[in-house]
Parts: sequence; C-alpha cells; structure tokens
Amino acid sequence: MSALEYLFVGFQDVVDPGILPWLTVGVTLGYVVGALPGLGKGTGVAVSIPLTFYLEPVAALGMLIGIAKGSGAGSAVSAILLNTPGEPSSAPTALDGYPLARQGKAQKALKMGLYASVIGDFLSTLILIGLAAPLASYALMIGPVELCAILLFSLTFVGGLSGRSLTKGLIAAALGVFFATVGLEVETFVPRFTFGLLELEDGISLVPMAIGMLALAEMIVQAGDLRTLDAETANIKDGTAREDRVVLASEWRRCIPAILRGTAIGSAVGILPGLGASVGSFLSYGATQRLSRTPEKFGTGMIEGVAAAESADNAVVPSSLVPLFALGIPGSVIAAILIAAFILHGLTPGPLMFKEQPRLVADVYAAMICASLIMLIVGCTGQRVFAQVIKVPLRLIIPGVLLLCSVGAYMETGSIFSIYVMLFFGVLGFFARKLDFSFVTFLIGFVIGPKLELSFRQSIQILGHDMTNLVKHPIAVAFIFLTIAVVWWIGRGNRPAAAARHLEPDVAAAPHNTGTTRNQKGG
Repeated sequence: MSALEYLFVGFQDVVDPGILPWLTVGVTLGYVVGALPGLGKGTGVAVSIPLTFYLEPVAALGMLIGIAKGSGAGSAVSAILLNTPGEPSSAPTALDGYPLARQGKAQKALKMGLYASVIGDFLSTLILIGLAAPLASYALMIGPVELCAILLFSLTFVGGLSGRSLTKGLIAAALGVFFATVGLEVETFVPRFTFGLLELEDGISLVPMAIGMLALAEMIVQAGDLRTLDAETANIKDGTAREDRVVLASEWRRCIPAILRGTAIGSAVGILPGLGASVGSFLSYGATQRLSRTPEKFGTGMIEGVAAAESADNAVVPSSLVPLFALGIPGSVIAAILIAAFILHGLTPGPLMFKEQPRLVADVYAAMICASLIMLIVGCTGQRVFAQVIKVPLRLIIPGVLLLCSVGAYMETGSIFSIYVMLFFGVLGFFARKLDFSFVTFLIGFVIGPKLELSFRQSIQILGHDMTNLVKHPIAVAFIFLTIAVVWWIGRGNRPAAAARHLEPDVAAAPHNTGTTRNQKGG
C-alpha cells in the first residue's frame, strides 16, 4: 500500500464510533486546560496518560494529541479576556488581544485567535506528514554549534521587539538572560545567585515568572487607581456592533500574511529541537510587528498581532513531532511526554516505525488532522461560554485573576516558593510597565538564555577554541551570516527614528512651529 492509501485507511479507522468520541474528549479537555492559567499542554497530557491505559492505541494516542492541540488554542482565551496567558507561549497574544477585549472586541479577538490556531495547526500537521522522513537526515546535522548559531539568530529579533527604545529593549533582554543564569551552572554544577535557597538551584520556573510579570503586574496597575475601575468595566463589555464581534474581510486581508508567516516560523521552530513554542510565538509576533506599516500600534489592539502569535504557537506542536517520528528524539517538552504514551501503546518513535507499523502511523496522522477540525468546532462553541467572563465587573475580576495566578504558579512546581517567585516578578513587572521596558524582550532572553549558554560552551569544546573550525559547520555559518544581516536590517530600520528624535528639539525650538509642535505633543 502507498502512503496515501494508508492515510485513507487511517481516516476510516479514526471516524469509528469507538475512536472519534475520545478524540473529541481530548480536544475539549485540552481547550479547557489551556484556558486555565498555569496548567498547559504538558501538564494536561502527563496527567491524562494513566486515563488511556484501557483504550485502544488509536483512541489513546488521538486523545492525548487532542489534549496537546486543544490546549494550544485554549490558552489564548485567558490571555485575551484576562491578560493571563494559559501558557507562556500565549503571552504575545495578550499584548494585543487584551486591549481588543477592553475595546469591546473580545469576540473578534477570540475568533481570530481560534482561526489562526486552527490554520497554523492544520498546515503544520500537513508539514509533519510530508516532511517527517525527508528531514530526518537534516535533523541529524543539528548539533551544539548549529544550535548556538540558531539561538543567536533568534536573539537578534530582540531589537525588532524593543518598541520605541532600542536601549530599553536590550536592557530588558539582558535582564532576561541574567535571571536565566540563576541555579546550578551547566558544567560545574556550582550554584549561581541562589543565596543559599535550595528552591533556586533548579533555576527560576518560567510559568510563575511569566504569570507574575504579565498578569499580576497588570492587576497591580489596574487596582492602583480605583476610581477608573468602573470606567474600565464599561470599556471591557462586549461590543454590540457587528464589526466588534466578527472578523471583517479587510482584517482577514491583514491577518492572512501574518498567519502564513507565523505558521512557517512556528513549523521551523518546532522542527529544530529545543526552541519551544514560546520562541516561535515571540519571533512570529516580532516579525509581524517589524513588517507592519504601523509597528508603533502593536500592543494597543492590532488583530494581526493575535493572528501571528497564535498561528506560530499552534504550529509548533505538530512540527515538534518531526524529530520524534523521524529520529526518536523529542523536539519539545510535549514530544518528550508523548514518548511514554507512544511506547505504552505499542508505537516506538523512530525511523523504523514507518516500516514496521505504517497503518498505526497513518492512524495517528489522520487523528491529528481530525483534531484540527474538531478544535474549530469546540472552539466556536466554547467561546460563547468563556466570553461571558467580560460581563463580570472588573472589581470582581481582579481577585479572581489573582487566585488563578496563585493556583497556576503553585501547580507548576507544587511549592509555595513559586508564589513568592510570582510576587517578586509581579513587582518587577509593575516597575517595568511604569518605566516602559519590554516584557517581550525580557521573556525572549529568559527562554533562550539557558540553551544559548549550554550550546555555546559545547561549541567551544567542539571547535577546539579555534573559530576557523566553523568552516566544518556550514549550517552554523549560514545562520551567523543571517544574524549579521538581521542586525544590519534592524539598525537601518531604527536609524530614521533616531534621526527624527534628534531633530525634534530643533523643530520644537523654531518660532513658527512652536504652537504646532506643542499641540502635537499634547495630543
């Protein structure tokens, strides 16, 4: 049988009444888990593995993959409605999704987030099906030297995400890398910046830090002025106009390039082991902001920002299974968790599974495609329920969000210390907002920092402390040149803005422009 024939048989197996309901249960459970801050796809899949012991292999694997896919889409719900991302990778979604909700366009933001999630997930699944085997030989070529160059290339996008001040953006990224060094040193295992606290030896957990800097800091800012809370409640109500509740054709034209770009970025990030969904969503958001004609409006309610982040976030999950299926090497946390489930149900990840169990592989592929379509149905139904959150007065939302923040931070490690970490970064995030420092660049630095340090140390040993040995690693050389090109591009893009800021005082000092300039600044 050919691959297409196996896939056709796989669809016949998946639509069986004993399998399709479990796939729907998995997607629905994942959507709910993703909407709850702090749980995430990894926790949902890990907890659900024991529930699949007595299921058929296709039903069990379909349910677990459905949880992973559904949670990626569901995490955008809390990010948009409460500014509390269900997962760190949905943090870019909150940057524009939450302002849209405050403008009465929550339904619009939720729908675009769902559509972008489904499109990114579906296209990435097709990429997995088509490229798993051919990319196996290329994935073998990704070593520490190549990974270091790839991560360095990723960090260059920090300049594109730094907002109005490149200096503040770089400071935020440097602080992110600094906090990533807390814990045991990667080679000597000597504690760094732990201050004698055993809880810090494993490093700072990403979820409590992200919840603190994004959600808790936002709640502190909003609660700081009680007189405006009633006005905010009025602003956050769901709009009644049609254009506030649906995605218009003009908005689709703006979002389709962002979705396709995000899918490509997310798929590439997923295929490359070790990067993760957070890197993909932030890179996609940054690329869309950089290519926009109005980059300064991002963070104020640009719907293409939601589309870019969600398409990349959900494209990472299927594509991260490429190295798992092709080589038996997990490319992400969720892939590492799924290894146990695959082996438990008789499917050993690796190149031999395509020859030994082609029908079961085809069943998994068919289940993944069906999960994308089920996710669209579950999302459209669930949004009507979750969107009712915006009708709750903001005075009542703040305590509820604080409770969810605390529960999410605690569940990540099961330790009260995580709540202390959340509180610390909540205060840090509060001052970062007041001083206009970028949370996005901080999180990029924090996510990439440990992998960059480890791969850099390994690269030094592999290269024998001789940079000329880089010629033996053409992939690394290519990414280094790309890094130099992107740095030049970012510097060129910031030069006109810097020149304008330099000339502004002279223009303001001109007698015939004084009134005009003052009025512009005042407006």
